[in-house]
Amino acid sequence: MSQLFSTELLPVSDRIDAWQWNAQQICGDCRIRLPKSSFHGSIEVRQVGALRFTRFSSSPLSFWKWPIDTVSPENRSCIVITQIEGARRYLQHGAEVLLNAGDSTVIDSGRPWSSSCETECVRLYLRVPRWIIENRLQTSKIPIAERISGATRIGSTLSRLSQSIYDEAGRREEAEMAIAVDAYFLTLAACLGRRGLAAERGPDLLHQALRYVDAHLAEPTLAPFEVASALGISLRHLHRIFSATGNTLGDHVRARRLEHCRQDLVNPRLRQKTITDIAFFWGFSDAAHFSHAFRNQFGVSPRSFRARMAGKVGPAPTDLRVRSFILSEMSEFHYSGPN
Repeated sequence: MSQLFSTELLPVSDRIDAWQWNAQQICGDCRIRLPKSSFHGSIEVRQVGALRFTRFSSSPLSFWKWPIDTVSPENRSCIVITQIEGARRYLQHGAEVLLNAGDSTVIDSGRPWSSSCETECVRLYLRVPRWIIENRLQTSKIPIAERISGATRIGSTLSRLSQSIYDEAGRREEAEMAIAVDAYFLTLAACLGRRGLAAERGPDLLHQALRYVDAHLAEPTLAPFEVASALGISLRHLHRIFSATGNTLGDHVRARRLEHCRQDLVNPRLRQKTITDIAFFWGFSDAAHFSHAFRNQFGVSPRSFRARMAGKVGPAPTDLRVRSFILSEMSEFHYSGPN
């Protein structure tokens, strides 16, 4: 996915207002100071899995940002900035860093920060949930506004990876992009002096993967690549984490969706919803596939199950699994499957 804004086709008199409005859609509440002379610039956003890259290109400007997400840890992010052209100064929490082309730094979006430049400048922002950065660094003390020099081999590698991922977004297969993203985070970790980041973080990482899946369960497009990208790990690592549970990620997603469907089918407030509506709401895209999966999971079709729970039991089932299921549930429904 790519979204582009440019002042190129706008009248000079409208450019500043248009730029400020578009910048605020991405950066939130901020104050921008632009030169009185003719201003020009562009903003392009590209999505790579759950990660968002934003490329800002503009004539000289300064801005100050006062975040509103400090009160919500779930919304707090870090911004990894890579300078592509020109020189730009960043200031946060008393630390100041000047980035030249090829340099990078990390900014905490949960604290006020400012930025300025006196020349034409192009920079690439990667916004990452703070908890992912903390997991990657294995510390909550993230180095803020420290220069990662593009003159060093590892700093140059980080800069090239950042630009390559941005350039190839939407062009490469998801598996290829997942490998590149994993390499990027490992390189960032090395740049910040935390080379032990590749250590296994099984139980903690599994918990985070399960939490992410539950939060996006209703999205039909939920896929392993998206989960891996959100956690900042490779697809192979993600599958290895789930293999320890005895189930694949796909098995877990299907079981959770079926469980939510089961709950909705017995919810009296949702009686007006059709079975297909409920299935589609929880991420299934094919009614026949849902019915087959439901029967395999619970031993009864969704239609028969709903009728049973509404007190309208149909003809006695001949399948022993179905018969046992209904008889055991006559007094009170109980499910002890995957949670």
